Amino acid sequence: MTVAVTPATQVDRSAGVTAPAGFRAAGVIAGIKPAGTPDLTVVVNDGPHDVAAGVFTTNKVKAAPVLWSQQVLSAGKLKAVVLNSGGANACTGPEGFQDTHKTAEKLAEVLKVGAAEIGVCSTGLIGERLPMDKVLSGIDQAVAALSHGPDAGLDAATAVMTTDNVPKQAALTTPGGWSIGGFAKGAGMCAPNMATMLSVITTDAVLDQPHLDHALRNAVGKTFNRLDVDGGTSTNDTVLLLSSGASGVTVSPDEFEAALTVLAGDLVKQLQADAEGVTKHVSITVQNAATEAEALAAAKIVAEDNLCKTAFFASDPNWGRIAMAVGNAPTAFDPALLDITLNGAAICIAGGKGVDRSEADISGLEIDVVIDLHAGPASATVLTTDLSHAYVEENSAYSS
Repeated sequence: MTVAVTPATQVDRSAGVTAPAGFRAAGVIAGIKPAGTPDLTVVVNDGPHDVAAGVFTTNKVKAAPVLWSQQVLSAGKLKAVVLNSGGANACTGPEGFQDTHKTAEKLAEVLKVGAAEIGVCSTGLIGERLPMDKVLSGIDQAVAALSHGPDAGLDAATAVMTTDNVPKQAALTTPGGWSIGGFAKGAGMCAPNMATMLSVITTDAVLDQPHLDHALRNAVGKTFNRLDVDGGTSTNDTVLLLSSGASGVTVSPDEFEAALTVLAGDLVKQLQADAEGVTKHVSITVQNAATEAEALAAAKIVAEDNLCKTAFFASDPNWGRIAMAVGNAPTAFDPALLDITLNGAAICIAGGKGVDRSEADISGLEIDVVIDLHAGPASATVLTTDLSHAYVEENSAYSS
């Protein structure tokens, strides 16, 4: 299933969650972050439909807003989402869950809807309570600033940033007259496996909830779950998809899933490009595995291996580290058939040395790793980054 990326459906990074009809958004400075930067976002679905779906972290330690949003989404509907940066509200006990409940109740009161129609997301340092006075007053401020305009969408994408350097948003309008848009945040602790990574996606297409949910899970599996910056699956990972139906266009599930996958894939590329300390954009493809699950497992092992990641940082075509990592994967193959290609250079052939290392130029920004197991018909690709001095420095200083 594919969507042709024609001029009519080209992804537009100057637009985001307010591109589809029926949505307003805002991002404001609530004072949650000591630095005084934007830290609270509200996205509102004005309808006429309020269909929604969500995918959440698989981490057993789930933040209070994840537990809340999972609970309210059991009804398959959301009128609005409130997101804060500057605090994860994870590992905060019953009091933290009550803080999430109060957050939802406050936005519901201002919008005159029910609290069970409000999604909540948080991101930031784990283990600390949120300053609820600032959160609640920030909601009033954000609702007053709600707008349909593109600036509002960008503000919404900006106010969820933590260690991100730039906001990440995208939108596309299809030839059929319906649109989809969204934003995402995440730079470290980023191996989503869903479902610290948050995304809100909006659409004005008409689609029933079961198909919306199915499309989201499939798209997440092909995009967000194929990004692995550092192997850390956050306590807060959340992707929410809201449909207003405001275009009036009923869309086939296959067509919608294809467009959603294109949009989510673009957001993931932006997440990879802005990962903490990134100096290399690495694509790892494992091909000719017995199953897709085995191909994915092998690609993720390489993506998370620190020896491989430091070699990428050094522009060192050390294929032995890649072979070592693949050999540790829960993947069946004959080591005597293993081939590894780095940026087009067949540096490992049939389990041994291939072309000279000098032919594998990985000194640039992009590194393309292809691992051929010769064990079956399946393949999978994972996006990752290198392990740099800047990554270590940023994460060692994060909570101080």
